[in-house]
Amino acid sequence: MSPIKYVIADDHSIFRQGIRFALADDPELICVGEASNGKELLELLEKKSCDAILLDLKMPEMGGMEVIKAIRKINLEIKIIVLTMFENENFVIRVMEEGANGYLLKNTDPDEIKAALHAAVHSGYYFNDKVGITLLRQLTKNSAVLQANKRGVILSDKEIEVLKLICDELTTAEIADKLYLSSRTVEGIRSNLLEKTGTKNIAGLALYAIRNGIIPG
Repeated sequence: MSPIKYVIADDHSIFRQGIRFALADDPELICVGEASNGKELLELLEKKSCDAILLDLKMPEMGGMEVIKAIRKINLEIKIIVLTMFENENFVIRVMEEGANGYLLKNTDPDEIKAALHAAVHSGYYFNDKVGITLLRQLTKNSAVLQANKRGVILSDKEIEVLKLICDELTTAEIADKLYLSSRTVEGIRSNLLEKTGTKNIAGLALYAIRNGIIPG
């Protein structure tokens, strides 16, 4: 499998350098360029190909929201992961509806940024647990970007039962109590669900369940 080529777009050079350094120990990730604003990014994309973009929303000359719109008019394949200081549901909804594939805060651990790049490129999206299940439901209702993605996965009745309760935002202990199982058994079922569905976290499980009609969107 070829390394993932990514670009960083942020108006602070020290932040761009920090991201490159933090991700440099993953041999499957290669930074192929940097841009300090949206206009520079679009010019860079005319010269270089990449698989993913780490994109700040607030930049001079041409901000991230405008850039997402511009990129999606000409390219649907590049994965766009917003990396921002804005922890606001309205921002999440807007950027995902415009065509972003993930949303992370700038204080995110480097390992999660790596995971987001891999997941977005290979699975089409990445959401962390900060993106609530209710928000995912709204996104799937309103956005044409998040298309159905059935993986031919066969889940047992018990796995479906646990998945539905996860999507109701019950804790492991609450699920165990409701189903008369041990917490350890519930954790095992949740691990199996993550592996079978190819998702990374609870938000990914919820999106899978919505996409595949296990819970209503």
